[in-house]
Amino acid sequence: MTFSRVAAARDPDALFIRGDDGRDFTYGEFWALAGRLAAGLVAVGAKPGDRIAVQVEKSVEAVALFYACARAGLIFLPLNTAYTQSEIAYFLSDAEPALFINSQAQLMELAQGGEFDDAVTDASTICAILYTSGTTGKSKGAMLSQGNLVSNAEALVSAWRFTSQDKLIHALPVYHTHGLFVATNTIFLSGGQMFFREKFDASDVIGLIPKATALMGVPTFYTRLLQREDFTRELCASMRLFISGSAPLLAETHRAFEARTGQAILERYGMTETNMNTSNPYDGARKPGTVGKPLPGVDLRIRDGMIEVKGPNVTSGYWRNEAKTKASFTDDGYFITGDLGAFDEDGYVVISGRGSDLIITGGFNVYPKEIEEKIDQLPGVVESAVIGLPHPDFGEAVTAVIVPEKGVTLDAAAIIAKLRETLAAFKVPKTLHFVDELPRNAMGKVQKKALRETYGAR
Repeated sequence: MTFSRVAAARDPDALFIRGDDGRDFTYGEFWALAGRLAAGLVAVGAKPGDRIAVQVEKSVEAVALFYACARAGLIFLPLNTAYTQSEIAYFLSDAEPALFINSQAQLMELAQGGEFDDAVTDASTICAILYTSGTTGKSKGAMLSQGNLVSNAEALVSAWRFTSQDKLIHALPVYHTHGLFVATNTIFLSGGQMFFREKFDASDVIGLIPKATALMGVPTFYTRLLQREDFTRELCASMRLFISGSAPLLAETHRAFEARTGQAILERYGMTETNMNTSNPYDGARKPGTVGKPLPGVDLRIRDGMIEVKGPNVTSGYWRNEAKTKASFTDDGYFITGDLGAFDEDGYVVISGRGSDLIITGGFNVYPKEIEEKIDQLPGVVESAVIGLPHPDFGEAVTAVIVPEKGVTLDAAAIIAKLRETLAAFKVPKTLHFVDELPRNAMGKVQKKALRETYGAR
């Protein structure tokens, strides 16, 4: 299945997007916009297989550009708008895109194209590369095919009971798999409607809730809503589903939300390389602290505590990185997620941690090595260790433990200011701790687990 075949089955007159800028798009209008963008890309020389890098603020055109790439056989490469110039330079050198779009004006210019006849594509055609972080080395580009994305959206439509009657509040960013694929593709396949918001604003969302049926968010959305007195059970009467992901949802948030609204947040588990793997049930117990059971079509197993998955949703590998691709799959074809977990007594998956030290903060992946290298280069620093600690809003907070040179007193505010010059804001540590030495094992390896235990208890 391809996106073009999905679009052919949609009612062109049905409303797809209701924007916060006053613009509405039916399915027909949206698909025509994607066609004009595709025509514009081809007109400037883009050819099937070319990468199209995009770093723009959220807009309908930005989402339509993904579908334009799918229609033209191009590969969409979304980049976080918080990335700095030095960070962007790596992605551009690695992906070698035919075009780098970094303004809404460029999008609008491309959208002046005419009608477009779709390129020949199939389920195996790569339509997106999303860069994902690890704990060592550089970010890796996960290659995702139309079949990966469409099959996963089909599974979510079924699991979460989406229909053409649904109205989803879309307040997520669209350079991330959650907002770009999980939210948008699920509605696109179900024929429903989106309230498309540039960003999350609790007051705005509260105004939309009586008109909507579903909300997809990160834990921060729900903690912010719970802080408001006007977020009540009565307000949520028309809502049938609240979904959370991209970062761990604290069990206390889950319980507080249910007590306030009478509805249990549905938590699920996925990653850039696989999209969604598991989900708490639509019907049945949504258990705090768990991410539910494998989605239809997804085979999930746990070996030596490590979660491994296989299915049509799983990436074929990493862009120009055969070694990492090979290392990420077992001999019998399972993708090694790097996440540690177990099945509980009811067969629900419980994530217990990560085999790596990857930090997920506010739904964004952060790998410590990149930040440690920046800190270690600063005057007066001997070494550092970066860890993630539980945080009620962000799931995890980036935290740095730093060893200063003897006799040197380091200024935390100055360090943070310096890091902000070259790192996206979500990567900059929220807290710094200064110590005489880092805990190590007999082999000299820094014991980050011990650091998490020490500072997580404060």
